[in-house]
Amino acid sequence: MVSNYFKIVFRNTKKHPLYVMINIFGLAVGMAVSILILLFVKHELSYDKYHENSDRIVRVSRAWFNQDGEISLHLGHAAPPFGPLIKSDFGDDVEQTVRFFNFNPLVKYNDDAFVEERFFFADPEVFEVFSWKLLEGKSDVLGQFSDAIILTETMAKKYFGNENPIGKTLELELVGNRVPFQVRGLMEDVPDNSHFQVDFLASMRPVKDFYGGEEQMMQNYGSNNFSTYLLLAEGVKAEVLEAKLPELIDRHMGENQAGVPASKGTQLFLWPLTDIHLHSNLDSEIEPNGNIDYVYVYLAVALFILLIACINFMNLSTARSSLRSMEVGLRKVMGADRSGLVRQFMGESFVLAFIALVFAVILVFVFLPVFANFTDKALSFNLIKNPEYLFGLLGLALFVGLISGSYPALFLSGFTPSKVLKGVFKAGSGHKQFRSALVTGQFAISVMLIVAVLVVISQLNFMQSKDLGFKKDDLVVLPANQNITSNYLILKDRLENHPGIREVSISSRVPSGRLLDSQGASAEVNGELSQVNVRIADIHVAHNFTQTFGIPIVAGRTFDYLQATDSTEAFVLNEAAIRAIGWLSPEEAVGKQFNYGGRKGYVTGVMKDFHFESLHQPIVPIVFMISVDRSNLVTIKIDADKKEETLAYLKEEWQQLRPDYPFDPLFVDEGFNRQYEAENKVKTIFTFFAGLAVLISILGLLGLTTFETEQRTREIGIRKVMGAETFNIVTLLGKDFMKLVFFGFLIAVPISWYGMSQWLEDFAFRIGISWQVFLIAGLVAGLIAAITVSGQAIKAALANPVKSIKNE
Repeated sequence: MVSNYFKIVFRNTKKHPLYVMINIFGLAVGMAVSILILLFVKHELSYDKYHENSDRIVRVSRAWFNQDGEISLHLGHAAPPFGPLIKSDFGDDVEQTVRFFNFNPLVKYNDDAFVEERFFFADPEVFEVFSWKLLEGKSDVLGQFSDAIILTETMAKKYFGNENPIGKTLELELVGNRVPFQVRGLMEDVPDNSHFQVDFLASMRPVKDFYGGEEQMMQNYGSNNFSTYLLLAEGVKAEVLEAKLPELIDRHMGENQAGVPASKGTQLFLWPLTDIHLHSNLDSEIEPNGNIDYVYVYLAVALFILLIACINFMNLSTARSSLRSMEVGLRKVMGADRSGLVRQFMGESFVLAFIALVFAVILVFVFLPVFANFTDKALSFNLIKNPEYLFGLLGLALFVGLISGSYPALFLSGFTPSKVLKGVFKAGSGHKQFRSALVTGQFAISVMLIVAVLVVISQLNFMQSKDLGFKKDDLVVLPANQNITSNYLILKDRLENHPGIREVSISSRVPSGRLLDSQGASAEVNGELSQVNVRIADIHVAHNFTQTFGIPIVAGRTFDYLQATDSTEAFVLNEAAIRAIGWLSPEEAVGKQFNYGGRKGYVTGVMKDFHFESLHQPIVPIVFMISVDRSNLVTIKIDADKKEETLAYLKEEWQQLRPDYPFDPLFVDEGFNRQYEAENKVKTIFTFFAGLAVLISILGLLGLTTFETEQRTREIGIRKVMGAETFNIVTLLGKDFMKLVFFGFLIAVPISWYGMSQWLEDFAFRIGISWQVFLIAGLVAGLIAAITVSGQAIKAALANPVKSIKNE
């Protein structure tokens, strides 16, 4: 039976090669896209599940609340005391806890030196919580030795080649000091599907020393730099333990100056380990995470592309139905029943689906490296290591064969033998309406994807071209060290003598970064000094910060070198901070008493609101104060006309100031653009898939046009004999199809508007979706449809009417 299906497909291919090839191509492309996206989704959903106790591991995050109860900041990190306190206070609920402290030290071995971003100081319990495989050394070495360090295989190869790394010494630069660490362990590389990557694990002892010892660190609730994880006891639910954490906060942190319990202003949350990658996009993460919304979007796109391909198959099959009508009539006359014919046509559909699957698998192998590189994921399609993929491919082919073949099989098997053999066969209106609905659905999906592309492009253009409120161009940022900060003024004078350098400043953070630092504040409002109950982020700067970045001052003045008290008492706030505190205008704020983080002073000036962070974030209250010793980023305003010469000079200078460190300048405008990499990828994917959807929709429309022209061959011939012009016939045939495109457009508009409105909610500053977007999408779809339909209509209109009438 199966061999018979192959024979029929083979005969049809020889007889109508273009028709069969279009069917196979459409299905192959649809399946290949679906396979690639499903591989991506599978990888995204697998994050951190490789850990033996992944279902019992949670991460502690910390949030702060404004007076109105809204979260003003939510970090994926917490202060150092919380992990140990949770374990000691709720020992029956928590088996173990581990903290990580991420640092980017210079690591040196002999003449090799590298800045390592995946370097973590960790508690010795790390291997009791996480299932990373230790190849050499003992799991408790981080607790036994204060100079212990564990490397991954890749790092061992990088520094020591083929030598055994155990016992070797690496030199780390920590806060200006060179500290030796001995390699006492070797571990496997962390799997790619981990929400953070680790190359080095070092003893926590240097971190404790930096904080003044264990006792001092356990009293520090303000330094929220620790990634803290808990291994819950069997049967303990994270939400139950989370509900107990406010009492822990109040028990250990007490009340603020106004007598308000600490838990009213800050709270701890527990995140299941396997939820972090797709569901946790907090204000601080060890590494950028994925997004579950994009997973849903990609799944929907995969389904849409697959359905469009199946619809295309249906339309092409029914469009060529007249070529097989005589075959069906003869089979029925010879005794074939409808169920047998359905099985035959479904069998042919499955055969075509499996042939298309072969081509789809080839396409996947060809394009998987490109797709993996684009998504930055280690995607694999190894059928030998993952035999379950074979069952998935089988299921995909059966699904496609069933969906794409069901309607053609029912349609073709329903022909009436007497009408077919007499040559008076004509499809019923119900079949025509169904096929029209399919094409309408195809173009609705195409229009939705086109709208998505246009909205994403518009939002990206908006973000990249929007006035940020300061001059972001030609600003180079370089990391400082203690030597640079202590000699900042000398360095500033020397650098500004170069003709390509206009200004040099220093700060704790620069625009395009995140505003994570904050302390308590009080302000003079209505003649009284009262506590500020909103979070005000702080930036430590040099006197010329506003001049370097070109930030306008709307009231008062900026910092002044000649005013000695500015270094210890002056504050400059942004307009958002003025509103949050309760002053009625920037002018009212100038001269008012303002205390922040233990520093007492007054407001000297108010700067105009500007976008310090990406446009995903709202403009938040910020306070600027002079504190060079707490600044570690040097910003250099360069002359654009002398860019290459100036960068070469800076590289020379920095190699003298920071030997062994790579010269890796950051341009502020590039820093902002990097914030939108996810949106750029969405734009590329949507553009590609929209193109595919339109292409396959064209094939579907082509199929329906072919079918209609075949059904109306005699009518066209008679109209031509009666004197109809080609334009009239093209208009006659085209208007019905353009109606389908129009109906598809009407369906797509509300759906795409809602979907893209939801997507835009992720941006604090966003475009509105204008009617022009839908007009352009509709015109693009309409133009493509018009070209497709007119091509077939013109061909039918130019045919010899005598032959058309004879053939009928």
